[in-house]
Amino acid sequence: MTIAIVGAGLGGLALARVLHVNGIDAVVYERDSSRGARGQGGMLDLHSGTGQRAMREAGLIDQFHAIARREGQDLRLLQPDGTLLLQEDTPDDAPLDRPEVDRADLRNLLLDSLPAHAVRWGYACESADHGRLRFSDGSSATYDLLVGADGADSRVRALLTDARPSHTGQNVVELGIPDIDRTRPDLAAVVGRGNYWVLGDGQSLSAQRNGDGRVRIYLSFYNTAEDWFARSGIPFGDAAAARARLIDLFTGWDARFTALIATCDDTILPRSISTLPVGLTWPSSPDVTLLGDAAHLMPPVGQGANMALLDGALLGLALAAHPDDLPTAVEEYEREMFERTGAAGRQSAHIQEILTSPDASQKMLAFFQPG
Repeated sequence: MTIAIVGAGLGGLALARVLHVNGIDAVVYERDSSRGARGQGGMLDLHSGTGQRAMREAGLIDQFHAIARREGQDLRLLQPDGTLLLQEDTPDDAPLDRPEVDRADLRNLLLDSLPAHAVRWGYACESADHGRLRFSDGSSATYDLLVGADGADSRVRALLTDARPSHTGQNVVELGIPDIDRTRPDLAAVVGRGNYWVLGDGQSLSAQRNGDGRVRIYLSFYNTAEDWFARSGIPFGDAAAARARLIDLFTGWDARFTALIATCDDTILPRSISTLPVGLTWPSSPDVTLLGDAAHLMPPVGQGANMALLDGALLGLALAAHPDDLPTAVEEYEREMFERTGAAGRQSAHIQEILTSPDASQKMLAFFQPG
C-alpha cells in the first residue's frame, strides 16, 4: 500500500506520525525546499479534546507538554477606548486545557518524530489524477491512497469537489514587535502573557505573545472587499509610511493601541481571509481524501489547526484498523470528520459573525461569559 500525503503541515505530519507508530509507511511531499524555508506563523492553542488528543494518539503528548506555554491561556478583552472588559490570568497549577505553542516548534516536534526519508522536500504538486501525482519539476509518483493536506489552495481537492474558498470580508495586516520585554517593557505589560483582543466597530487589534519573545499583532478590517488592500492607501513597500497609515485607520483608539502599531518592526504583511463552505462534504472515493484546510478551511479563530491535527490522527487510526480495505478506512474517517468539522465550522462562523457585528466587544464578552 503506497500512501502519498501532499503537504507537510501539521495535519499531514500528524497522519504520517500515526501511520509510522502503527507500522505503516507513507511519503509526505512538500513544496518547501526544507523545514526552515519559510516562517511558520505564530502561536496555536491546542485544545485538550482535539489537538492534544491527536498528540496523544501520536505518542507525543509528553513532548508537547514540554514545549507548551500554560500562561498562553491568559486572555484580555478590551474596547477601543481602553476599557478592560475581561481579564483571565492562568494560575501556575491550572490544567493545560488550551495551552499555546509556537507553530514552528510543534511542526519541528512532528518532523523529528518521523524517519528522515518520510518527507520529500522540494516536491511541489502541480496536478493530481486518480493514481498519479505530477510535480512542477516534471516528475511524477503513483499511489494507492492520496491525502490532500495541501491547505487552502489545495491541488488535490479538485479530485473530490468543485468547492473553492471564498473571501469572508475580512482583511488582516500582520505586524510584530521583537524582544518586547527588553525593548518595550511598558507595552509588554499591556499585552500580558497570552492573548490580547481589542474589538471595535468593523475593526480589531489582537496581540499574541510568542515563545521567542516576539509579539505578533493582527489588525483586522471586517466587511471589506477582497481587493480592499489595493484601495486602503497602505503603502506596504514603505514600512514607516505603512505604520503611519495604519495608525490613521485607528484614529480615536486609546494611545496604548496605536503605540503597539508604532513600535512594530518592518515586517508588515497583508492577508485576505477566505473559507470553504461550512459543512462541505463529497462522495467518498477509495483512493483520495482530504484533511485540514484542504477539507474545511475556517476563519482563524482557534479551530483550524486543532481540526487538522485530529483529522490526521483519526485518518491514521482508520487506516491502521483497515490496512487491507482502503475504501472502508476512508469512508469511516470522512463520516466522522464531516460531522466533527461541520460543528467546528458552524462555531467558527458564529464567532466571525460576532466580530463583524456592531458592539462586537460586548457580544464577545457574552460569548466568553455566557449567562
